Amino acid sequence: MAEVRFQQVSKSYPPRRGGEPVEVLRNLNLHIPDGEFLVLVGPSGCGKSTLLRLLAGLEEPSGGEILVGERPVSGLRPAQRDVAMVFQSYALYPHLSVAGNIGFGLRRSRPRTALQLVQDNLHQASRRLPRPLRVPSAREERIERRIAEVATTLELEPLLRRLPKELSGGQKQRVALGRAIARQPAVFLMDEPLSNLDAKLRAGTRAQIVELQRRLGTTTLYVTHDQVEAMTMGHRIAVLNAGRLQQLGTPMQLYRWPANLFVAQFIGSPPMNLLPVEVIGPAQLQLGGRRLPLEGPMAEALAGRTGHRLTGGLRPEHLRLAPAANRNLRATVRHGEALGNEQLLTCQLEEGDHLVQVRAAPDEQLAAGSTIHLAVDPDGWRLFDAGGEALAPPRPAAEAVLPEL
Repeated sequence: MAEVRFQQVSKSYPPRRGGEPVEVLRNLNLHIPDGEFLVLVGPSGCGKSTLLRLLAGLEEPSGGEILVGERPVSGLRPAQRDVAMVFQSYALYPHLSVAGNIGFGLRRSRPRTALQLVQDNLHQASRRLPRPLRVPSAREERIERRIAEVATTLELEPLLRRLPKELSGGQKQRVALGRAIARQPAVFLMDEPLSNLDAKLRAGTRAQIVELQRRLGTTTLYVTHDQVEAMTMGHRIAVLNAGRLQQLGTPMQLYRWPANLFVAQFIGSPPMNLLPVEVIGPAQLQLGGRRLPLEGPMAEALAGRTGHRLTGGLRPEHLRLAPAANRNLRATVRHGEALGNEQLLTCQLEEGDHLVQVRAAPDEQLAAGSTIHLAVDPDGWRLFDAGGEALAPPRPAAEAVLPEL
């Protein structure tokens, strides 16, 4: 096992059709400790997959260094880096059986003489013959034992003789995982491995990957666009945008204390509600003509900011249905989504006509056009300055780790 470090890593591509060079990663610093499961998220084109390809050796960095353990790997061939990658498209060899796909990397891991190659091929060809007629090969026997171990781990034993075209999507994904873990690499790289699966298979395979990583303890970098995967799988999440690291922390750290407006809008489904507010006194905000109290760590962060205009953020659970009262916000329901265990309401506030999303109990009868009143959790506010950066609350509340710039 090994830690991974990206030190001032940049990646740019040459200009096309007379344009400017395309800068994908910009002086990125990132440390993944040994055994960590790190999830990389961000919009398309932000550099997530490029980061994996640089570590795997499929691309070369334009600047900086990548280390696996204490070893710089930027100048090494992919086969020398001790990493294994699982692709979105599975990338299975169609002419090889499940066993052949799982063992492919093992058979290519060390050079063989012509005599060893012949002996190994004869062993494979004769393995179904009676034992006295089989050609022995200690190397092939070790590989077969490893294939059997991996197949048992991933419940692939009944499928070992099948070709990829005879497998379902979930089975193909398990074979791709098996091929990666068979080599026992120092680092796993997974580039949206579940995106081709249906919802049920995705949930089951997600749990299987998490359990597998926990059991093996292998350092893992996992790229996804899926919010549920990001929030439930990783020990930490790294949020990228335009080639820069925006924030690094545990899922709940990023959800509760986003470092900037980009993270606030990107992490969480639905995203954080954003409202223009003004600081009118100690622990008091004004939204339109309504004064709203502020409590908790953010109240202390407002010291000396009276008169400042900020962006206030509230998660949907920090707005709740309440009786009509002066302290509550009047709103009109525009749309409702029944999600089984809850409803997600899109509402238009009377103050400023701002749209917000609110979580409500599933048995609430609220048709489009209904008038409701919303109570604001005074401890739920997150505040951002004119540049979009979060007002940092006092420690230890500000738990999230900011990126090294």
